[in-house]
Amino acid sequence: MAAATEDEALQERLKSALWYSVGKIVDEETLKLGVNATPQFIGALTEMVWAQIESVSQDLESFTKHAGRKTVTVDDVMLLSRRNEGLETVLKTFLDEYLAVGKKKIVGKK
Repeated sequence: MAAATEDEALQERLKSALWYSVGKIVDEETLKLGVNATPQFIGALTEMVWAQIESVSQDLESFTKHAGRKTVTVDDVMLLSRRNEGLETVLKTFLDEYLAVGKKKIVGKK
């Protein structure tokens, strides 16, 4: 039972950190745009981001388990990004640039 309480406390700390980060980003953007954002907007955006993080983490965990691994690889992330063409393009470009500058190979073995 103590582990569940610790997990809940960790989840609340992570949500708080996410709320803080989302709030900072929203503040920066609203200053640039000359508009205002309510605390309710920041809270709703934070909840939406949290839900997306949960979904992505579950998908990555499933891909990793299916491949018989315990570690998420670039291949898992690229498989996940196939749902979003724009994101997939950005990630492929980043990966190509990263590998082009002679960094170690980070793509999983086939």
